[in-house]
Amino acid sequence: MNQRKAPWHFLLLLILAGESVFILPFVVARVFRPTVLDAFGLDNLQLGVCFSIYGITALLSYLFGGPIADKFPPRKLIAVALWMTAAGGLLYSIFPSYNALKALYGYWGFTTIFLFWAPMIKAARVWGGSTSQGQAFGFLEGGRGLVGALFGALGILIFSLIITSEVSELSVSESRAALKQVILVSTILIVIIGLLVWFFMRLDSKIEKEINIEKITLSQIRDVLRLPSVWLLMIIILCAYVGYKITDVFSLYAQDVMLYDQVQSAQVGTFLLFVRPVIGVLIGLLADRSQITFWLVISFVISFLGALLFALGIISDSATVLFFISIMVVSTGVYAARTLYFAVMEKGQIPLVLTGTAVGLISIIGYTPDIFVGPAMGYLLENSQVAEGHQHVFWMLALFSVIGGMAAWYYFHLYGKIKQN
Repeated sequence: MNQRKAPWHFLLLLILAGESVFILPFVVARVFRPTVLDAFGLDNLQLGVCFSIYGITALLSYLFGGPIADKFPPRKLIAVALWMTAAGGLLYSIFPSYNALKALYGYWGFTTIFLFWAPMIKAARVWGGSTSQGQAFGFLEGGRGLVGALFGALGILIFSLIITSEVSELSVSESRAALKQVILVSTILIVIIGLLVWFFMRLDSKIEKEINIEKITLSQIRDVLRLPSVWLLMIIILCAYVGYKITDVFSLYAQDVMLYDQVQSAQVGTFLLFVRPVIGVLIGLLADRSQITFWLVISFVISFLGALLFALGIISDSATVLFFISIMVVSTGVYAARTLYFAVMEKGQIPLVLTGTAVGLISIIGYTPDIFVGPAMGYLLENSQVAEGHQHVFWMLALFSVIGGMAAWYYFHLYGKIKQN
């Protein structure tokens, strides 16, 4: 791979697009989870089923969308994906029935993945070149975290401006009215970002020819599947993504265990979003200056230790400082792993021109948590005492952190000493 050739504004637009496409299906529910449950009349298991349907659709989208990323320019695929996702926001804003909501999440599983996911990863690899993969994915992950945090903060501001009564006395109709404005503003912003990507996220025509191929052959797919790095990344990403999905529960933990109100619990979710950019950028810069594969191992160790703090049940409503310290530990491990798991593709000798195909194959297994984590968390939370249910969720995180750490250690053993060309 050559040195970095894409300009900085290319990465900035990629960052904007990279998080905004997930605002409607995920960030709104992450920041406003208690409010979303009330406004749509759902319990945790039903919301988990919606996420599961998203994951099933996404699974097929990863498989067929990966090769498309190796054939067409990233900006066109990404812009169309943003506009299609925004169209779903119009239905979301009228608070459809549970069956319609499930269909909407299935639709989002297609729009946010088929034309989007592999092109985003490939574009980041192009920007990083041969020497700055840690920076590329660190800035992408950190920048996406900042965009998500800003969307979350904007959402809380809009929500707070709309409500007229005390937060503790909010009716369902008042919650719906405020949440509707959050959804509509997010939808408009996603459309605008799509326009910016279409017109300004351009690569030199020579570069586009170098990174795209006319046709993906079965032999090329077989070559990708022969790489040990591809199979290890399937396990590593699966385990890391379980951790990321479990961070969705922090705002609910704040309400159920720490006894915060709806706005305060949403602020906890937003605080977590602001941690993400700091971790992403720091770990990305650090990884480029040392063993990037080793830091992937460390991220799982940190995630495991943070999970134990919650799983052992030592955090109660009187332990506010410990609560936020524990959030910091878990989020450090989880966000570090998210930053690095695609950044190590270069070390794993995965060809740039086949990045989309490789990402599609890896993601078939790696992102299956979209299918099972939501229902699993919902089941654990709904079938146990409140505090105990949350402990069970974090024991699940601890288990997957151990498995991910073992796979990351083997990846380090295979590729840690290999120098990038």
